[in-house]
Amino acid sequence: MKSTINKTMVTLFLAITITISSLPISSFAQNCGCDPSLCCSQFGFCGTGNDYCGVGCQSGPCNTPSSPSSGSSGVLVSDIVTQDFFDGIISQADDSCPGKNFYSRDAFLSAISSYPEFGTTGSSDDSKREIAAFFANVAHETGRFCSTEENDGAATNDAYCDSSNTQYPCVEGKKYYGRGPMQVSWNFNYGPAGESLGFDGLNNPETLANDAIISFKSALWFWMNNVHSVLNQGFGATIRAINGALECNGQKPDQVNDRIELYQEYCGDFGVDPGQNLSC
Repeated sequence: MKSTINKTMVTLFLAITITISSLPISSFAQNCGCDPSLCCSQFGFCGTGNDYCGVGCQSGPCNTPSSPSSGSSGVLVSDIVTQDFFDGIISQADDSCPGKNFYSRDAFLSAISSYPEFGTTGSSDDSKREIAAFFANVAHETGRFCSTEENDGAATNDAYCDSSNTQYPCVEGKKYYGRGPMQVSWNFNYGPAGESLGFDGLNNPETLANDAIISFKSALWFWMNNVHSVLNQGFGATIRAINGALECNGQKPDQVNDRIELYQEYCGDFGVDPGQNLSC
């Protein structure tokens, strides 16, 4: 009786083992949702090093670009953000603008390889609206890709330092005013952005005005962490997520209207309805 039970158990164990080994690896991989400082590997596991950040890395501080992904919407961001579209924005900047020879479509496309869910989730129209919303906000923030730094790097008494933030303490002599396409500001943004993107955000905030790819990644980092989740509430929600405390509820209607007009223009370029709730 004991021998029969053991044989049965062995047979059952072998059957389970064969079944498990025949299933796709992704069936047992965890979903992307890693800490910003970790890479999401091609199989969906979080970690660091080439096994996670190398070939096939889906998000985070990847070492190599991911293959272009159309996501659930079937949209390729590179097909929407054409060279003509990008040039149409940056051509509005004066030749004297520091961003004129800094921002580029190539830098943007390199940056989105670290954020495969940007502009690729939901329906095709959802994707196009997200891309239009992103570029409307960054075009507004930078004056049509004119500025790389707030006030073009002019001296400011406001260092954007939250001294109460002990996790990301300000470094003496460093100023955390807006830089990059999204004009990322404050030490509590520079610190985690640096951890996620692989640069020292607190000691070297100037990186966002010196490295075009990391600069675009900082904008996408902010977008995916703070804006992407509110897209279903309408374009107005993106304004509120970015600068609502200063612009919304009638505080700066001209600023809000500029963002809305750009969004409507870009939606027209992409052939998509801008949707409802455009203002904040």
